[in-house]
Amino acid sequence: MDIEKFLTETAPQIDKAIEKYIPRKFNKNSVLFKVTPPRYSYNLEPLNKAIADPIWDMLDRGGKRWRPALFLLICEALGKKDGYCVDFAVIPEVIHNGTLVIDDIEDSSEMRRGKPCTYKIYQLDMSVNAGNAMYYLPLLPIMENRDKLSVEAQRDVYEIYVQEMINLSMGQAMDIAWHRGIANADALSEQDYLQMCAYKTGTLARMSAKLAAVLAGADGKLVEKLGRLAESIGVAFQMQDDILDLTGEEFAKSKGGVGGDISEGKRSLLVIYTLQNANTDDKKRLLEILGMHTFDQKLRDEAIAIIKKYGAFDHVKALAEKMVVDSWTDVDKLLPTPEAKEKLKAFAEFLIKRKK
Repeated sequence: MDIEKFLTETAPQIDKAIEKYIPRKFNKNSVLFKVTPPRYSYNLEPLNKAIADPIWDMLDRGGKRWRPALFLLICEALGKKDGYCVDFAVIPEVIHNGTLVIDDIEDSSEMRRGKPCTYKIYQLDMSVNAGNAMYYLPLLPIMENRDKLSVEAQRDVYEIYVQEMINLSMGQAMDIAWHRGIANADALSEQDYLQMCAYKTGTLARMSAKLAAVLAGADGKLVEKLGRLAESIGVAFQMQDDILDLTGEEFAKSKGGVGGDISEGKRSLLVIYTLQNANTDDKKRLLEILGMHTFDQKLRDEAIAIIKKYGAFDHVKALAEKMVVDSWTDVDKLLPTPEAKEKLKAFAEFLIKRKK
């Protein structure tokens, strides 16, 4: 299966479905007003300028749309057609883009996908509000289509959503505390990092898989196993992101240069592994640079050289691959067709071996 082609073909479907529920310009016929009609007036101008414009500024910047693609692959594997699942697949994608808007504010980032961060364009107040709106607006497909869903399915969908949104905040809290130096980040273990990733990056992948499985009618056991597989894919994706941030010029260009994670003081698994294995001088110097939150490329490169010196890149790549391979064990026996399994496997391998 050509995964890049699949993602390229899927992205316009997802964008069209997003626009159905979160239009570029709200009007009186928008789904939002059908589901929750205003009591007094349709004052569209502020909603369009303060909600629709910043949301679509972020969405139009692209992205791989891999979370909704995973959603659709799982629906297909469980016998559901695209037409049934595509509207629901927008949920994790819009939430993901909302987290990017908020993350950039929290990290004081400058660039996102080749443009100034949303808050640099739309100011802080508008961007915080738009980012938060992106956590809830994608539930409109569930509200609009409630007549097509059983009471049990609705209950499970909302429960999954609430659980995973809580997890998302827990992961972000851990990440912020570590790279801001308000918790002991110098003694982190690999298990600490994996838990943060399972909370943060694994969450929306897990949400995608579990929602898709529930909406496709899977039993509870399969829902959980598919969620675990997707979590592994999400964590491995983050590990590859961390590698590319320090090594991939094309990838890093859109984030303001190679080593943006060094400027943030981020405690990636690459950093944790290096701190556990480096000699005293190298460990001290790496911590010093991370504590500077510097944008000086020479200092970033110095930190990257220390990380490379101790084989962290090879270690993290190997761990990412092992996690995804291991997570196939249970799911492999439960998916109905060899074709579905091969597609999911190819999809996972693509995400952890990509170059951009």
